[in-house]
Order: sequence, then structure tokens, then C-alpha cells
Amino acid sequence: MELDQSKVRGSWVQTERRAHEEWANLIGTHPKAAQLLHLLVANMDKKSAVVVSQKVLAEMMGCSTDTVKRAITPLKKGNWIEVVKVGSARGGVNAYLVNRRVAWADKRENQHYAIFDARIITSAHEQDSDYLENQGKPLKQLPNFGEFPIPVGDGLPPPNQPTIEGLEPDLPAVGSDEAERVRLEQLGQKRLI
Repeated sequence: MELDQSKVRGSWVQTERRAHEEWANLIGTHPKAAQLLHLLVANMDKKSAVVVSQKVLAEMMGCSTDTVKRAITPLKKGNWIEVVKVGSARGGVNAYLVNRRVAWADKRENQHYAIFDARIITSAHEQDSDYLENQGKPLKQLPNFGEFPIPVGDGLPPPNQPTIEGLEPDLPAVGSDEAERVRLEQLGQKRLI
């Protein structure tokens, strides 16, 4: 199964030289575990995590889920990955956190953060039939009450900024004085109302 790698943030990962030597040994002793580790590193996010079911991993590796389960064991024991359960043991998936001393996709100084997000991988085979039937259908829309705001509450007073001394606005004002109004109209000022 090939994933669209253009959606992965960034296109590189870094690895330690010492990790490559150990990885070579892993290929000799546990080849499926080494293959799985390569897939996890290729699909992890900047926090070195990926959430995926064992069924999808089996699909990606071209093997059974039992083989995936057996491949996870030496990766956990060898401190290559950490496995965090997401959801219940029945029906949940795992988040796989790649050891950041092995491979990372972010700046070295960001590696001390404990919080992680993850790239989540799923397959059409894991979805309910109604999910697949509804693909492409528009979501239910909320009713539209028009293109105007509905004011609620007291609101805030309008912004008020005092004038700066010497920069007061020089706006003509029409008062009740008829002579002043005529003078302003001669200068081009017209009354709007």
C-alpha cells in the first residue's frame, strides 16, 4: 500500500550513525521488525509519532497482523519505539513513538517536549459501510438566518481617542448662523440633509 507522501509535513528525517549500525543488526535478527521500523519512520510526524492500526500496518507491509504483532515486540524491547494505546484494547489503535535518538524530523532542540501529536493512518477497509457510502456527500448545513449579525447583550462603547494637541480636526460646522452657512456654501460646502 502506497501513501500519498506529499501530505506529510516535511520530506526528510535524520538518523544517528550508531542507530544505522544497530538497524543493520536488526535486519539480520528481526527483518520484519526492521521493515516495520522503516515504515514508522517514513510516516512519522515532526514529533516522531504515528497513529495506525495493526491491520493497516499489515496491509502496508504485505503480511498478516500476527506478523506485525511479532515485529512490534523486538522494537519495544530494543527501545526503538514506544507504544501508546489510543482507545480501548478492543477496537482501539496504537500511537507509535519512534525513539528520537534513532530518527527525528524536527530540530534537535525540540526533542525534549513530551506532548505529541501524530499523523494518523487509516484504511478504507477499517471503515463502516455507511461511512464509505457517504463519501462525497455534503455535510448537513446549519440554518442560515441571513447575512446580518444578531446583537446580544449590552455591547461595548465605541472607541474614543482624544485629539492630539495641535492636530485637532479642522472640520467645518454648520450652525444656526445663516451668514456662516452662506459663506461655507460659497467655499463649496453643501449641506447633506
